[in-house]
Amino acid sequence: MPHDFMPGLAGVPAATSSISDVDGQRGILEYRGIRVETLCADSSYLETAYLLLFGHLPSAAEFQQWTTDVTRHRRIKFRIIDLLKCLPEQGHPMDALQAAVAALGMFYPGRQVKDVENNYWSAVRLVAKLPTIVAAWARLRHGDDPIPPRDDLGFSENFLYMLTESVAPSVWADIFDDCLILHAEHTMNASTFTGLVTASTLADPYTVVASSIGALKGPLHGGANEEVVVMLREIGAPEKARPYVERALQNKKKLMGFGHRVYTVKDPRATVLQELCRRLFKECGSSPLYEVALEVEAAAGAVLNHKGIYPNVDFYSGIIYD
Repeated sequence: MPHDFMPGLAGVPAATSSISDVDGQRGILEYRGIRVETLCADSSYLETAYLLLFGHLPSAAEFQQWTTDVTRHRRIKFRIIDLLKCLPEQGHPMDALQAAVAALGMFYPGRQVKDVENNYWSAVRLVAKLPTIVAAWARLRHGDDPIPPRDDLGFSENFLYMLTESVAPSVWADIFDDCLILHAEHTMNASTFTGLVTASTLADPYTVVASSIGALKGPLHGGANEEVVVMLREIGAPEKARPYVERALQNKKKLMGFGHRVYTVKDPRATVLQELCRRLFKECGSSPLYEVALEVEAAAGAVLNHKGIYPNVDFYSGIIYD
């Protein structure tokens, strides 16, 4: 094996970027120099998306135009819905999303990837239409008709409406908006790296995002929060958490939702998500999964924290989405 081989490209700089920055030893994540906790407290997801895309938080006029553009492009082509209807109902939602996003590139001009205006409208369409695609697939796979978007609702309110055909309580929309902010960016993760490789070929933005979705599906990346929920359901009750953790560690079994390649302290997103869980279940009633998760964190922390292993973003996010 050559001496310069670096498994997982660990320690190999792949790019320079001012979009986000992580301090793994202090547990800090910043978007364009602003901590994610501040963005969750003071900004919306659409403001955060604008920040990531254009390098600054929008002025009132910029935000009004950005919101108007996104709102006007929420609807998806009937042929995209027809495509989703053709997919097997038992198929994985991420596969359906990847197929639909790739298909968007066949309906909209996106080939002039060096044209700033073209890229702006591609970004608008992707931000606007992905929630509509996700909601449509969620309903179709359960035998329900898709719900068209409502222009009078905010970004997260509209998504929850398209899922349920009812306007969700504002606290639900606020919590979901914060979740979107926390998942919006995280330096050079696997899906971002995949997208950069695809973009380096001058592929259109829809193809780039579709390739990133493929990477995100994997159980060691975005799919990890699904595995956390499976684990918590397997444990079943808070009093069973400590014995489960002890057995898992004795058997060298990985605890899903723990550990991160960068953070040696608790993932700042996990800290915010834990608080979002508390707010959500205070509003909606207790959740057995949340109670189990608290006990798992306590039991695992006693053994793993001194090794720099703490809950990551996946540990609490799946509970909220579930």
